Amino acid sequence: MSELKRTILYQAHLDAGATMVDFGGWDMPIQYPDGIVAEHLYCRRHCGIFDVSHMGRIDVEGKDMVAFLQHVLSSNVLALDINQAQYCIIPDANGCAIDDAYLYRFEEGKYFLVINAANIDKDMEWIMTSAEGFNVNIDHCSERYGQLAVQGPEAETVMEEVLQIPCKDLVFYTAKTLNVDGVEVIVSRTGYTGEDGFEIYGSHEYIVNQWDKLMESGRCKPCGLGCRDTLRFEVGLPLYGDELSQDISPVMAGFSMFCKFDKPEFIGKEALLKQKTEGVARRLRGLMLDDRAVPRHGYKVLKDGVEVGEVTTGYRLISVDQSCAVALVDSSLKLGDRVEVQIRKKTFPATIVKKKFYDKHYKK
Repeated sequence: MSELKRTILYQAHLDAGATMVDFGGWDMPIQYPDGIVAEHLYCRRHCGIFDVSHMGRIDVEGKDMVAFLQHVLSSNVLALDINQAQYCIIPDANGCAIDDAYLYRFEEGKYFLVINAANIDKDMEWIMTSAEGFNVNIDHCSERYGQLAVQGPEAETVMEEVLQIPCKDLVFYTAKTLNVDGVEVIVSRTGYTGEDGFEIYGSHEYIVNQWDKLMESGRCKPCGLGCRDTLRFEVGLPLYGDELSQDISPVMAGFSMFCKFDKPEFIGKEALLKQKTEGVARRLRGLMLDDRAVPRHGYKVLKDGVEVGEVTTGYRLISVDQSCAVALVDSSLKLGDRVEVQIRKKTFPATIVKKKFYDKHYKK
C-alpha cells in the first residue's frame, strides 16, 4: 500500500487535534475536536477555514489554448473575461464525467484549471491525450501551490481585517492575482459550502502563514472534510464519485446548463445532446424522508416495493432538522411522488423533491 500524501498543513492539523483519514490518497482532516456539527454551524453563521491544498492545479497556455479548452471542457471558455471563473465538466466521449472543475482566466494568454484531488492522475492522462494536435503548454503545477478556503458570512471581514487581503471588489466567480512580498497570490470569490467565501492560492510558506494568522485570530474555526460534505450537500452541490461520475452524466445529474451545446464541438457533445433531446432512463432527484432515519450512499429506493434507484448521498441535515438524500432514480418519477428508502431491513417513506435543501448565500 502506497504512503498517503500530505498537504503543507499536515502538522497544523495534528496540532489542532484533527482526526485524519485517507481521502483519495491524501491524509486529510475529517474533523477537529469540536466535531462536524459545530464546524458546519460555525461556517454557516461565522467563518470556517478549510485546507484544500490537495486539489489539483493546471496552467494552460499556448497558441491553441482556447480551442483546446473549448474541446476538452463542456463550458464556453469564450464567455470568460479576464479575472473570471466558471464551473465546468470534463466529459468523456460517452458524455459522462471524467471530472468536474473550475476554470480561471487571468492575464491574456493564461488559464488556470482546478480539478479534484482524487482524480489528478486520471485527469492529467486524459488532458494530455486530448491535447494531441493542439499547440498548448500544459503545466501540472499542483505542487507549487497551497490552497485555503475561507468560507462563511464573516469571510469578507476576516479576509480584509485578519489577512489584510483586499477582496470587497470581488463578486462571486471572480478572481484576481496579487503580489505579496514578490510572491504571486491568487484570490477568488468561490467555494464549496453554499456560503459567501474565498479561496486563496499561494506558495507553501505563504499559505502556512495565512493559516496561522487565521487560527491565532480567534475569528475562525478550522473545518474538516466532514462538514465540507454536509455543507455542499445541503445546497445541492455535487460530489464527484457520487452525483457525477463516469456512470452519471451531467444530463442525468441535472447539470445540462453547464454543457454549452451552441459551441461548434466538444468531447461528448453528440452523446450529451442525444441524452438531452431524447431523455435519459435515470436522473438525480432529491428525497425528503418522513422519519428521522438517515439514508446513506448505495441504499435502495423503492416505489410500491419495486427498486427504482439508489441513494448517492444522504444525511440528517444540520442547518435544517430533516433527513434528506439525493438519489439516482427512474426518470418517470416526478416531484411530489412518494417512494421508500430501504435502510437495512426496514423501509422509510419519502417524497421526491428538488435537490437543494438550503439556500445559497453568495455575493453576486
